[in-house]
Amino acid sequence: MKKQKASFPLIRFQQITKTYVTGPVKCQALKGIDFDIRKGEFIAIIGHSGSGKSTIMNILGALDSPTSGQYFLNGKNISHYNEDELADIRNQKIGFVFQSFNLLPRTTVIKNIERPMLYAHFSPEKRTKRALEVLRAVGLEDKAHNLSNYISGGQIQRVAIARALSMNPSIILADEPTGNLDTKTAHEIMTFFTKLNKQGSTIIVITHEDDIASFATRVIKITDGLVESQNYKLQTATFIK
Repeated sequence: MKKQKASFPLIRFQQITKTYVTGPVKCQALKGIDFDIRKGEFIAIIGHSGSGKSTIMNILGALDSPTSGQYFLNGKNISHYNEDELADIRNQKIGFVFQSFNLLPRTTVIKNIERPMLYAHFSPEKRTKRALEVLRAVGLEDKAHNLSNYISGGQIQRVAIARALSMNPSIILADEPTGNLDTKTAHEIMTFFTKLNKQGSTIIVITHEDDIASFATRVIKITDGLVESQNYKLQTATFIK
């Protein structure tokens, strides 16, 4: 019987390093990172300040390139893509959700959501239709014409999630997405990420909080620029890789 070939992961980091140079000073933020992320996973990347998790987020999100090593996205090595190529990936493959929300405050909710599609040259009709679809998905269709600074913090973050979904990306990358929210609202947002994941979205959350990481199905812990552990949760048990 012929053995079936394993599918290539959505993301593969192979010996990724990153060194920042400021004058004569060199700082090695990542020291040889290896991990795979499969399509449909819900991953938390956790670590203390200075651990290297933010550098991983920047490379994952095509906001920066590694010093050495290889980053495969959908089977393509994008480690040394130029800025235009990385910009295409950011706009088409990755939906970003940031701690600071990054919404235009005196602009309507629907116009905020339409911004990525505007840059991608969608027609006005297509932008409006898609924006209403993703607003419906996050339960905020009735807030479409509210100014974004006249809705609650939890609603603002759900608008940011809707904007991230607008281009139908392969990956939702959330950087400390609950950092500015109270505990109840933070858990509501993480529950919503869980719902999106069950619908098929690949979710990657960068966090320093254990309770936020606990919503993920796998936790990658970063310490001093290295992967310390990868914990797989199965029902009530946790297994260490």
